[in-house]
Amino acid sequence: MKVQMNAVHFTADQKLLDFIQQRLNKLETFYDKVTGGEVILRVNNKDGAANKTVEIKLLVPGGTLFSEEDATSFEAATDAATENLRRQIVKHKEKTLLTH
Repeated sequence: MKVQMNAVHFTADQKLLDFIQQRLNKLETFYDKVTGGEVILRVNNKDGAANKTVEIKLLVPGGTLFSEEDATSFEAATDAATENLRRQIVKHKEKTLLTH
């Protein structure tokens, strides 16, 4: 799956980018028709420890799936966002199977 990754106002290290790509590749086991995606990494000025935001947008036939999560680390936010997307993918797949 081809994914474009953007880090806003900082440079993400390769280890983090590889971690995110690995998590997104696992989503393909649930639905192999994902055509692409975009990941935005952002550090917020919010109070508190959960100031890291990960936004993931996946392009699938017939729509776009989106998840945005805040956490204390980008890895934790990525895990939460990919889990959310996994549920969306399963729901989207069931919906497309019912209409065909």
